[in-house]
Amino acid sequence: MYNKLTPKIVEELIGIVGSNNVIYDDPEALEAYSHDEVAEKHYAHMPEAVVKPSSAEEIAQIIKLANKYKIPITPRGAGSGLSGGAVPVYGGIVLSVERMNRILEIDKENLVVVVEPGVVTNEINNAVKEYGLFYAGYPMSVETCYIGGNVAENAGGGRAVKYGVTGRYVIGLEVVTPTGDIVHLGGKVMKDVTGYDLIHLMVGSEGTLGIFTKIYLKLIPLPQAKVDLLVLFEDMDTAIKTVPKIMTFGRIIPTSIEFMDDLSFKTACKYLNEKIPFEEAGAMLLIELDGNNKTELEEQYEIIGNLCMENGAIEVYVADNATTSERIWRIRRNIAEAWKQFSPHQSLEDVVVPISEIPTFLKKIREISNKYRVPIPCYGHAGDGNIHATPIKPPELSMEEWHEKLEKLLEEMYVVVKELGGVISGEHGIGHKRKKYLPLVLEPAHIEMMRAIKKALDPNLILNPGKII
Repeated sequence: MYNKLTPKIVEELIGIVGSNNVIYDDPEALEAYSHDEVAEKHYAHMPEAVVKPSSAEEIAQIIKLANKYKIPITPRGAGSGLSGGAVPVYGGIVLSVERMNRILEIDKENLVVVVEPGVVTNEINNAVKEYGLFYAGYPMSVETCYIGGNVAENAGGGRAVKYGVTGRYVIGLEVVTPTGDIVHLGGKVMKDVTGYDLIHLMVGSEGTLGIFTKIYLKLIPLPQAKVDLLVLFEDMDTAIKTVPKIMTFGRIIPTSIEFMDDLSFKTACKYLNEKIPFEEAGAMLLIELDGNNKTELEEQYEIIGNLCMENGAIEVYVADNATTSERIWRIRRNIAEAWKQFSPHQSLEDVVVPISEIPTFLKKIREISNKYRVPIPCYGHAGDGNIHATPIKPPELSMEEWHEKLEKLLEEMYVVVKELGGVISGEHGIGHKRKKYLPLVLEPAHIEMMRAIKKALDPNLILNPGKII
């Protein structure tokens, strides 16, 4: 279906971006672009070349060249994804946006920042905070991921319960299409129904429908105060049933409500040598609040703390300074790393179910875990039902046995998710890791609609082929 790169085509690529920005015939350098953060090596695939453009015009030329010679192109940001979305499964060209890393404009009057796709997400807030502004739609991995990848995956994170995910803040895009045209969608306006909402078709399209070259992000005022609560419960049922009560009876929308089952936090606490007395707990909630003044937050965390205690909490720890906040957030952030000490092979999933169904889902996961004799710690975002159920390879299993078990285990997990009214990815995306499972959870007509959109925009199937559908 696709052609191989030739030295002649590589020379044409060098003519577009310069010899320093093309990697070819260098396996060691190419290997870094053959995978993302998915641990299993069978998801990796070597590119034939890596090209690093610096402008929309250069990207347009590269895409036109790829269409001419039928060479697949895989867009890549930081490579921090967890679905194989930036892996060149058909070889060809990896188009890295790492050189397109400028913050182009901070528009204080319109509360908008304009950035290139290769900007590290954390740098956006570092740049705008001096103006008392804040970009809220970012995921947990802000210090490593690129904003272009966040938009491509519609990334979420712990703060989504209050602030929403990336797509809520994308109000404009400059996009190079799969046929090499440069189009401008939206801009600095806050309302726009001038035709189809193509911005949000592109957001979450995983690099299959276009390559972002400029991104317009909405900013909001920077909160002036923050506090965290770590709440211990006897079991997950009790913990999760408390979550909607915080928002209904307490009338408070926290910035985030994270949860951790006992498998998750006990492993992380031991890994960190953390002395929180967790032995009696079966679940933890990590609740973050932010606002404009400390007095307001003190009232809110007292309400939430009392609600938690009235609804079965064992203990409520308050972290109202940077040191204690970091202490409790380290537990949540280090779960995956802690389990790597047990086994380096894990399948980090991010299913979503209605919040009320989290206890039922976790019960079913424990049954699946026991059936396959595979530990599956569960943690994630209780405020929006996004669960990182993470099957871990037991050390005694061979890789062949592990892959065979994992495939069956994931299928059962996804069927449970579907039965509970959920979806198989909330923030990591489908990529090529979850592609084969899509028919388990989507109707055939739904999948055909997506195929039709892909074929209409990308007639030669040049852009990130082998992903989603």
